[in-house]
Amino acid sequence: MLDPSYDLIISIGQVVPHEVAGVANYTKNIVIGCGGSQFINRSHMLGAACGIEQILGRDDTPVRKVFDYAQRRFLSRLPLEYVLTVTVSKAEKTDIIGLYIGKERDGFERAVALSQKHNICYLKKPVKTCVAWLNEWEFKSMWLGNKAIYRTRLAMANGGSLIILAPGVKTFGEDKEINRLIRKYGYIGREHILKLCRTESDLKDNLSAAAHLIHGSADGRFTVTYAAKEMKKEEVEGVAFAYMPFDEAMEKYDPHSLKPGYNIMPDGEEIYFIDNPALGLWALAGQRW
Repeated sequence: MLDPSYDLIISIGQVVPHEVAGVANYTKNIVIGCGGSQFINRSHMLGAACGIEQILGRDDTPVRKVFDYAQRRFLSRLPLEYVLTVTVSKAEKTDIIGLYIGKERDGFERAVALSQKHNICYLKKPVKTCVAWLNEWEFKSMWLGNKAIYRTRLAMANGGSLIILAPGVKTFGEDKEINRLIRKYGYIGREHILKLCRTESDLKDNLSAAAHLIHGSADGRFTVTYAAKEMKKEEVEGVAFAYMPFDEAMEKYDPHSLKPGYNIMPDGEEIYFIDNPALGLWALAGQRW
């Protein structure tokens, strides 16, 4: 039951690209926060089934439609107000460039439009080779490290190569069961995982893991190579990723000597370097939202 005694309920959140909802916050904040694990898992699976490349950076997605319906159906009588911000980061400073307060969706839509303009890095051409750095204090698992896949895929060229430098990644999942499921099934592609969800009870019972396996697969469109300092070759290849020894990768793609964006390597190779994939979304210029 919802407690009717509150005079005002305020939901505060930052509007940024999100791999499950398309864009974070607004109805997602309340519905996911109050909906419990079943709602979280099923909404993640809905987004994965629809296809992450049709979700990223958009506000009009099937997942968002579910969140908005839940608010209209169950929360419409609450004294609820949203405080939504849009920010930009320069060096170590973060500035608020948009502030939208209210319950109606038009404020959220205006925040999304501003976020799409400032929180997405638009590239003029598809990226053939992308190198992403995962700092070791933030990224300890592929569950988190695969943001390097989520956030770059709209910019990756067909047949391209994504190389992930991961000094701190030492496990797959954030808990034992998800770790086991990732090891068992691997990042084998959306269609394969959807089929397995119909026949394998452990995937049916853990839709968040199934959704993660779909989101983390490049579906054969580009290759993903992990240079994980704390993981063995057979572990990385066992989940359908390519492997590169960490020291070899660091020697070839030293993140401390690369600048964010395009770099020309000594051998003439052009790469696109990202120093923290969790902080943005990369897409081709002209992308229709």
